[in-house]
Amino acid sequence: MRLSALVLALAATASARSGFRRGGKNLVARGSPLDVPGENPLQFCDSDRADDIITIDEVILSPNPPEAGATLQIEAKGTVKEAILDGAYVNLEVKYGYIRLISTQADLCNEIKNVDLECPIEKGKLSITKSVDLPKEIPPGKYIVQADVYSKDDEHITCLTATVFFGRKLMGGVFDL
Repeated sequence: MRLSALVLALAATASARSGFRRGGKNLVARGSPLDVPGENPLQFCDSDRADDIITIDEVILSPNPPEAGATLQIEAKGTVKEAILDGAYVNLEVKYGYIRLISTQADLCNEIKNVDLECPIEKGKLSITKSVDLPKEIPPGKYIVQADVYSKDDEHITCLTATVFFGRKLMGGVFDL
């Protein structure tokens, strides 16, 4: 699984948490303590993140919510508390409604090359910018993504989840489920 697929999966799950609009009304409001800071639809998997190796300061998606056929700009900032070495991995699950599309474990160090990083990722401040072209052919429906990331020694790095509803784009930019 390539990181671009991971980024696409996370981006594709973004719309609902970021205020998906239907008929001009927001269907979901943000405000949970699990929300990742910034303009994005991401949430942390749980509230106890004290031992996580990465602290995420902010994630900004543009456009937010992501749109099929658009270029999604992703900016992320955070702090790495200890070096991340070869052998780190991500457990990735993507569901379309109740149907599991992807359930895999990927080598994090192989995947981060797609955002111009290499292992080891040194301790300190980290900033990532990535553009992803989202396909026009994203089938309408509900997508749920979870990415749970671990070090080579099975120490928790972070865990993110998101849910999105992609609808059909109608005339005037209104979406229909």
